[in-house]
Amino acid sequence: MRREHFTLDVTNIDWAETDGEPKKPSVAIDFTGPEAMLRERLTGPDGDVLEASETDTALRLQGPLEDDTAGVVSVTNRITGEFILELNEDATDVLQFIRAARRYGETAGDEGQYRVEITLDGEPFVSYDKRTFLVYDDEGSLLRQHSLIPSGVEL
Repeated sequence: MRREHFTLDVTNIDWAETDGEPKKPSVAIDFTGPEAMLRERLTGPDGDVLEASETDTALRLQGPLEDDTAGVVSVTNRITGEFILELNEDATDVLQFIRAARRYGETAGDEGQYRVEITLDGEPFVSYDKRTFLVYDDEGSLLRQHSLIPSGVEL
C-alpha cells in the first residue's frame, strides 16, 4: 500500500480555537488502493474486524517541531505492532486536531475523545472512538506534552 492511496479529512476542530460548542473531532481516512491488503490488515486472526482497543494511532514527526515539518500519521495493530496504514500529513494540522480532541475530552467523559473512520473507495468500512493519540519526534522519542494520553494511563 502506498501513502498516496490515502486521503485524510478532519472535521469538528474549529470550535476549539474559538471556544465554540464542543463537538467530537473526527478524522476520515479514505483508501483508494487495492482493498484486499487493507481489509486483511484491519482484520484479526479470528476473521473479525479489529476493535478500537486493538489499534493505536500516532504521529511521527519528520523534523524538528519548531520548523514547519511534515509527519507520518499511522494506525497500527496494538497486538502485533504491525502498521495497518501510514500517510503523510502536516504536523501542525495534526497537532491542532489533537488539541481539539483534548479539549473535547474535558467534556466527553469515557465515550472517546475523537473518532476515526476508515473508508474504502468512499464506502464505510470501520469506525473507532479513540482516547489516545501518541506523538513522536523525528528520533522516535515520545512527546508527552503533545500526545493525547488519558489520565491514569501509564506508558
